[in-house]
Amino acid sequence: MALTALELCSRALLRLGAQTIASFDEGTGEAEVAAGLYEGVRDALLSSHPWSFATGQSTLPRLSATPTADFRYAFQLPTGFLRALSAGAPGSGRGLEYRLLEDRLHCDAEQVTLTYIFRPAESAFPGFFAAALVARLSAEFCIPLTESTTRAQMLFGQAETELRQARRADSQQATPRAIQGFPLIQARG
Repeated sequence: MALTALELCSRALLRLGAQTIASFDEGTGEAEVAAGLYEGVRDALLSSHPWSFATGQSTLPRLSATPTADFRYAFQLPTGFLRALSAGAPGSGRGLEYRLLEDRLHCDAEQVTLTYIFRPAESAFPGFFAAALVARLSAEFCIPLTESTTRAQMLFGQAETELRQARRADSQQATPRAIQGFPLIQARG
């Protein structure tokens, strides 16, 4: 189900009973609302969960400029970066203390492997995520296009249900992670 941004927005508009769009800059109210809201809603939904299709790992390039305080090294974040999940030394995606400042990652390690959420192409969205995104877009488009707060509340409820189902489906695509470093388990010896 390879969809484009335009097709996702058109599906959301159909859910509202509005006219579909052929272009984001066709001059209609629907196109203006879709163009204004789509990217922000998409990025917020992608950032809200560690989706398997939008999670990546990358060894970050170290920058020549050093941080002003707290950490010794700065690293450039990857293109399409939305949210950090963890950072580790090479060969491990976790375990390092770090901080994100501006478009850089600061830490004391000389090399960093970052596990992060990135912005994939719409054609890479699995069906469960596309359905959740369409539901959320229709809720977001509702007030600007219909001025109905009651309908918008109902659509936001439906969008939350779709999002829960999408998270559940995505979470079942990997081996569950064991709890590591839990103090109560360590205290029991």
